[in-house]
Amino acid sequence: MSDPADSSPFQREHAAVLAARLAEPRRFLHVVAGPRQVGKTTMVHQVLEASGRPHIFVTADEPALRDTAWLTAQWERARLLARDGGKVGAVLTLDEAQKIPDWSETVKRLWDEDTRNHLPLQVVLLGSAPLLVQRGLSESLAGRFEILHLPHWSFLEMRAAFGFKLDQYLYFGGYPGAAPLANDPLRWRRYLLESLVETTISRDVLLLTRVEKPALLRRLFDLGCRYSGQVLSYTKMLGQLHDAGNTTTLAHYLELLAGAGMLTGISKYSGKMVRSRGSSPKLQVFNTALLTAQSGLSPAEARADSEFWGRLTESAVGAHLANAEASGDCELFYWREGNREVDFVVRAGRRLVAIEVKSGRTPLAHSGLAAFSEAFKPKRTLLVGGDGIPLEEFLSRPVTYWLQP
Repeated sequence: MSDPADSSPFQREHAAVLAARLAEPRRFLHVVAGPRQVGKTTMVHQVLEASGRPHIFVTADEPALRDTAWLTAQWERARLLARDGGKVGAVLTLDEAQKIPDWSETVKRLWDEDTRNHLPLQVVLLGSAPLLVQRGLSESLAGRFEILHLPHWSFLEMRAAFGFKLDQYLYFGGYPGAAPLANDPLRWRRYLLESLVETTISRDVLLLTRVEKPALLRRLFDLGCRYSGQVLSYTKMLGQLHDAGNTTTLAHYLELLAGAGMLTGISKYSGKMVRSRGSSPKLQVFNTALLTAQSGLSPAEARADSEFWGRLTESAVGAHLANAEASGDCELFYWREGNREVDFVVRAGRRLVAIEVKSGRTPLAHSGLAAFSEAFKPKRTLLVGGDGIPLEEFLSRPVTYWLQP
């Protein structure tokens, strides 16, 4: 079989965007950001090979062995290649650059030197944790970069690349690297927990960010997977976690996990951003594989447990929407007033769409679509599952399709 990225329509789309940007005159640093194991490195290698341009690809994934002197030396190598390339120039790709202390200040200095000297050296930065990459960029490199965000793989991508059926996608999620292990669920689960979850937490979050209570952050991730799709106040979370910490710390840890593309807290929609940000979050995994791997249930056990399968279904819809938000396509909320709730509220500009998911599980609150519609006049209301839009159809279309005028 060809490389899975070749079979992914959205990966091909992202690759085309990056190729077009690299073909333009040098204007920006090109940042390819996204969670671990979504094909960033594979895609960039394919684009560079197809371009035929001289290029250098280096990685700073071993931070103890990499510093700004190493970064400068790699940049000098690329400068020589660009000079030898004449008008074609060259491309330097730095993978995991944010793991080098003071990386952004060094990149700014070198980039500005090349800009003054009109050197045709294009630079691509790859990062596995969007929040951490953007932090360094916004501090030192404002106005000098353009981001291409690669989210978790969608149902459409996993079906195209691996032949996943809907039930397989709900359970095994959207990690292309783990897909070949789907025939051995125990091995798949070990890979997810050890090579992906643990690596992301230990190397993308704890290693690069000051975390006073790393055990609390890990327990918060476990809790978020167990309660994905449910609204939980920070106070209740602390009670579940048996910790005397403060809610601000917990909110910060949830933000770090969201930046790493693992778990986010969806805010309540109120029409006023201040109130929304202060609300109890609705916990939501970015990839249903995280939920099932943490559960310990086999595919057959998960399917036989109607309550769990219903949560998995709702989380699949939420993950589809959350990844669209992470890519900048929309904003995502939930709504609850009294005992009435709307599962998801999606906003893009002035367009507002309310979404109710019928998963077969007993809802924790009554549908609030009618009350929400009366209060906020959304562009449209959607029912997903049951007698509404089939789940497979909803997950097969980009979120922007449901937001169009």
